[in-house]
Amino acid sequence: MTQSAINRSFLQEMAENKSLTASTDAPPALMEGETFHVFISYSSTDQQWTHSLIDQLEARGLQVCYHERDFTPGRTVLENMSECIQESQKVLLVLSSEFVRSRWCLLEANMSLFRDCLERKPIVPVLLEPGVCVPLHLCHLTYLEAVDTEFLAKLLKVLFTNNRQLLGATVVPYQPPSIYNGKALQPLTAANVENLHKWDSGTFSDMVVPDQLLLIIEDKDNYRKAIAIINTVSKNEVWLQPLWMRVVVYISGLIMLILLVGLFTYSIAIMTIILPVEINYTPVGAWVVTIVSFFSVPIGLLVQLSLWKMDDEKHVVGAMQKAAGRANAILREEKLLMGCRSNSNLYLVYVCLDGCEGEFEEAFESQVDAKEAFEKALCNFSSGYACCLAKKHFPFPQPDSRPGHLVGGVCFCQYVSLQLSGGKWK
Repeated sequence: MTQSAINRSFLQEMAENKSLTASTDAPPALMEGETFHVFISYSSTDQQWTHSLIDQLEARGLQVCYHERDFTPGRTVLENMSECIQESQKVLLVLSSEFVRSRWCLLEANMSLFRDCLERKPIVPVLLEPGVCVPLHLCHLTYLEAVDTEFLAKLLKVLFTNNRQLLGATVVPYQPPSIYNGKALQPLTAANVENLHKWDSGTFSDMVVPDQLLLIIEDKDNYRKAIAIINTVSKNEVWLQPLWMRVVVYISGLIMLILLVGLFTYSIAIMTIILPVEINYTPVGAWVVTIVSFFSVPIGLLVQLSLWKMDDEKHVVGAMQKAAGRANAILREEKLLMGCRSNSNLYLVYVCLDGCEGEFEEAFESQVDAKEAFEKALCNFSSGYACCLAKKHFPFPQPDSRPGHLVGGVCFCQYVSLQLSGGKWK
């Protein structure tokens, strides 16, 4: 069994003052390769509270490691963090809004390091303030709350308990099942975002699975196939992509329109001179038409080009949304969906669709029809559904007629049903 969290039963034992075999008179002995009893990671904005806690822990004989004192100068933060975690028995995270915004991203940026930490070190999350948006890979842990009057006693009981005892009785292994269902992950950003025009399609790297997906993606080929589908948009859907080519086409079109208007005006002028009786145009009128045409055509062309560019943007994003739907037919095996609302970013959510797929099987008599309908729903609606989950906002009230397959949220089959009721099936 791997070590990743202090489970609820252990904390309940402490809350009920049940005795444990761990002694609170002396900290557990440091094993070979261990220098500290606990590594504490916190945001600098929470320094005052954390240092007060550190003083209390060290006064009880615990060896505490924290970045301001124990990081080696000249090394990167991640290098220092990796070494300190490896040399500590346990890891304590002081969770606040600022920690989630800043220091958590350091752990998530090197997810291979944090995965090792999840599997081999007991994690002690301390919720410093209510309402903190807890990171995805910590949402299954049981927290100690700083406002709890018994907080210090509970924390000491955890820190004074030997890791082997935690391993045998009170630590749950790392798993990525329903505890993450519906949770948003860090979005993917296009590799060419710096040189991306609004009417172009972003391209995304499929060489390496991003760090935020290392704990989720089991088959890397599925990820590569899905990204390849997204990248086909830039190859097949975006025409006249180079800016210089668009300029040449625009100028060529403008010259052709001016020549046509000039030829038309010249014909009118000739006809007015040769056949003055039959046509009521005068040379002056012809020149007026010429001048008005000369100025109106470029203005009209600029307006048309602006509308053209806007259509290009909508077209590209729409094509990427459809591609994301096709990609989700592959990624759903990894319990992952992606969504697109711009040409440069892909939203990612961890969500299990097994229950929703079963709903389709019950609705159709034939397994073949059910499978086809489910795949069609994925292609048409999964991108929008992923965006709604990531943004935690749906364009309609949460259905309350029957429970869905996503606790506390709208499941995919409910989302499809609501879209169908609006006549949006394609």
